[in-house]
Amino acid sequence: MYSLGFFMRIVRGVPFFILYNKPSHRVFIMQVLFTFVEALGIAVFLALGIGAAVITIGMPVLAGFSQERLVYPLLITIIMREAGPLLTAFIIIARSATAIATELATNVISHEAEAYISIGIDPIEYLAVPRFLAVVVSSLCLTVYFSLAGLAGSFLLTQFFYQLSAQVYFENLLSTLHIIDVSFSLIKSITFGMIISVVSICAGFAVERSSTEVPIAGLRAVSTAFVWCIAADILLSAVYYIIR
Repeated sequence: MYSLGFFMRIVRGVPFFILYNKPSHRVFIMQVLFTFVEALGIAVFLALGIGAAVITIGMPVLAGFSQERLVYPLLITIIMREAGPLLTAFIIIARSATAIATELATNVISHEAEAYISIGIDPIEYLAVPRFLAVVVSSLCLTVYFSLAGLAGSFLLTQFFYQLSAQVYFENLLSTLHIIDVSFSLIKSITFGMIISVVSICAGFAVERSSTEVPIAGLRAVSTAFVWCIAADILLSAVYYIIR
């Protein structure tokens, strides 16, 4: 309930941040730089490996049943709808959840948050809202790049072993892709971004006075974000198969 109330407080501060709170725009930009831009390399590398693995393992097995075309739904399911958003969330948790929680915990213990209040600045609007938006935007962008890189990796591998033309590959892939797959991939990425950011911010602001609480806040943010992202993934996947 505390986290839910914290989430609603952050959401109420989003319009003010977008329209008026220009000083905190720098916090947003720096968070996007750290969460999205600096993590793009490892996300693309991981996506290329997964795309190549799906082709390497799936194509020979399906070829044994003369069902090579089923590899395209397999690619969409694994890379775009399931593994893409979740692995992207794991990358963000490993890199940014700890960073956000420890940074905010340090601000609280060093009384910087109280200093903001003393000069009339809301620490939620200045510290929490830009990080919340940055993580959500970064999660969405990383998921898109992950999906594109994963599909590209699978195509590149086919050129070495199966000599499949680009036109045939992408025509079969696009004929298999449905708007519901893209929608759920984006919904998952946005949901995971909100979970990671709110959990990390709550963990950072939950510390009291001891410096030993800072690493504990980081660990709490990581473990809690992992649990909630996996639970949300299971729930959204169940909803997908129900409405599909």
